Amino acid sequence: MDKSYIEFLSQLSENNNRPWFQANKARYDEMRAQWISEMDRVIAAASEWEPAYKWLSGKDSTFRVYRDTRFSADKTPYKTHISSALSPRGKSAKMAGFYLSAGFEHDWNGIYAGLWNPDAAALKKLRHAIVDNADEFEAILADPELQRLFPEWCGRALKTIPKGWDRNHPQAEYLRLLDIGRQHTVSREFFTLPDWPEQAAAAMKAMKPLNDFINYSLFEE
Repeated sequence: MDKSYIEFLSQLSENNNRPWFQANKARYDEMRAQWISEMDRVIAAASEWEPAYKWLSGKDSTFRVYRDTRFSADKTPYKTHISSALSPRGKSAKMAGFYLSAGFEHDWNGIYAGLWNPDAAALKKLRHAIVDNADEFEAILADPELQRLFPEWCGRALKTIPKGWDRNHPQAEYLRLLDIGRQHTVSREFFTLPDWPEQAAAAMKAMKPLNDFINYSLFEE
């Protein structure tokens, strides 16, 4: 995207109200159109190593700007970032994939990979898959490209080992995870680079083996 997206999101963060947004909606629509076009390029490049993405589109993968404020103390109506999610079954599927986010605040800039907010049954299944296939799981995590591009776990984790597991279990670090996800942090200026979609897709490839492990574990009979 051109650098105007940073200015727009900065102004939105300072004027997060309906009158300002409606007066500037044409600017938002232009930014969203650019993002969707560039997400189509991400999908095209990622489809070279993940054929399941070929049916996805930038438009269907991109989230709305409107916040769900029903259960939030923060009643500001609009998100101050733009984002999309990719998975073999679409952005809303409960399976491992990728989440790309560009925002004015630096905390919202990155490529996130893995599974977010799994329900209790899925989390139980994944914990047993990790333990039963510990060598395979460790080998995936030890890949140099994964370590370089997605170096750390991110998301929620328990402070202690979950009930029913030995607190000294060799996979205790992974059993504590509530989100099985890792992050590739970028600057907000990353999204102004002419080839950022192709760079993003190249980085994402490093997480394909982990996403595949998660999805196979979730859906195997």
